Amino acid sequence: MPERLGIAGTGAIACGLAAVAAQRGPVVVYARSGDSATRAHTRVHQLCERAGASVDGNVTVTEDPGALAETTFVVEAIVEDPAAKAQLMVRLGGRLADGAILATTTSSLSIAELAAASGRPDRFVGLHVFNPVPKMDLIELAFPEAAGEDTRARARALCEALGKTAVEVPDTPGFVVNRLLFPYLFEAVRLMDRTGLAAEAVDTCMRLGAGHPMGPLALLDLVGLDVSAAIGRTIGVDVPERIERMVAEGALGRKAKRGFYEY
Repeated sequence: MPERLGIAGTGAIACGLAAVAAQRGPVVVYARSGDSATRAHTRVHQLCERAGASVDGNVTVTEDPGALAETTFVVEAIVEDPAAKAQLMVRLGGRLADGAILATTTSSLSIAELAAASGRPDRFVGLHVFNPVPKMDLIELAFPEAAGEDTRARARALCEALGKTAVEVPDTPGFVVNRLLFPYLFEAVRLMDRTGLAAEAVDTCMRLGAGHPMGPLALLDLVGLDVSAAIGRTIGVDVPERIERMVAEGALGRKAKRGFYEY
């Protein structure tokens, strides 16, 4: 690995990224509570085991943000909330070495605004990885204007070391993938409402007819309906009323064991 990698967060994206990184070198995962640290440690090792990889000694999960002081590239991977991300970045930025790069895995928020909040816009990058991280090859890279060539080169080198394909994209809401993807996903929900089709029927049509590995309703469940609604609002796409109702009822998809499907 060309960097000493740190990850702030313990959700699906954070753990998936940690598992990929741990197969290539040491990684430090910062958790904000003891419970989340325990869950993250278990999840990262499970993902590595599924990949048939041994990462003994490569994964450090800690509640001490000071453990990130020796890292050279820190990736924030928490909830898609600009205030929460900005607050964490300010907290982390003061602990990192001057040359360390700070990245965010946001899928829809403004990179320019997060870079400004970080206090180090010249050493900042949007590093949008996709879930499930071990299986998805793409990383969208979005840079603020202040980012120098060294930051850009190091971000691209890290992606290559992780075995991912990096594509530089503009700092526009949703970047490329989500900008195009979510109108399609939401239209699948509206089609269900207009026609009475079952989720399984819509998904089967798109899997077998369009060659998609997963149907749109199953994909919404995987992303999380609350996250999907937040992305839709951020990129300026109308969120279907059905999704808003399901979120209010706690039917958030796979993580809640119910969404368009039961899990």
